[in-house]
Amino acid sequence: MNYKTVGKTGIQVSNLCFGSMSFGKNADEEMSKAMFKRCREVGINFFDTANAYSSGRSEEILGECISECRNEIVLTTKVYSPMGNDINARGLSRRHIMLEVENSLRRLKTDRIDFYFVHNFDENTPMEETLKALDDLQRQGKILYPAVSNWAAWQMAKALGLAAKEQLARFELTQPMYNLVKRQAEVEILPFALSEQMGVISYSPLGGGLLTGKYGVNKRPNQGRLVEEKRYTDRYNDEMNFVVAERFSAYAAEHGIKPATLAVAWTMSNPAITAPIIGARNLEQLEDSLAAMNVNMTPEWRKEISSLSITPAPATDRGETLLSDWK
Repeated sequence: MNYKTVGKTGIQVSNLCFGSMSFGKNADEEMSKAMFKRCREVGINFFDTANAYSSGRSEEILGECISECRNEIVLTTKVYSPMGNDINARGLSRRHIMLEVENSLRRLKTDRIDFYFVHNFDENTPMEETLKALDDLQRQGKILYPAVSNWAAWQMAKALGLAAKEQLARFELTQPMYNLVKRQAEVEILPFALSEQMGVISYSPLGGGLLTGKYGVNKRPNQGRLVEEKRYTDRYNDEMNFVVAERFSAYAAEHGIKPATLAVAWTMSNPAITAPIIGARNLEQLEDSLAAMNVNMTPEWRKEISSLSITPAPATDRGETLLSDWK
């Protein structure tokens, strides 16, 4: 296992992060603990969850898993999603953040969260309100660093500016979606993270199962996230995604490597990525992702794989060269 530093924090983490979204849902407690144990055996010290996963059950199971090795684990969880029917049991208000951090600490059986993510953007709460609440939590020692998921680059840039202006704790880690068919993060989010020295743990390296070899233009399994969960169906319903999946599966077969392994290795190879988040329902699925540790993804090989999908357009429409190129 290789390790990387998260942004400017000095914290060393494995270059694979295990996401426990399946805990208490697609994986029962026994399987969840078996997968955690396997991750620790190969040297993974980075674990991600969220208060909303399985209505808190994911945090509870992960809390039991880390109870005897808490100081060796770098732990993340999240706040934003609805946690009840009450109108205020959601979002990024100070009230919701302060209530939910206590619930997460209790379920995780820990006294602090290493990276505390805002899980989405809350248009109803002023950004300053959210940042001040996170700064207070850091000062109290309940979180070590604020983190951010599913925000646009301009939103994160505004947040870092406000944090600097008001001398508040800034976001040190971001969590965008990123895989071979979802490459929008390459346009602004990943360059922004490199520029501002933020760590990046990207989610969905397998595209919800799309890049595992099970899907193609005329190939659809009877079960799986893309079949069973509407949000994944909606996310990947563009027919071009299945064209890319078919090309990618054929490419992986030609090179004698499992598609899931190659998909994770491709994501890992982006210089901006600290660690992709891998997840699984069982040990067999987990092993395919773990095998990415042993793939030597060269820049040339990465470029070849990237050509199988559509490179997103640049952030600006103008194509003129830089001033330095006019010499």
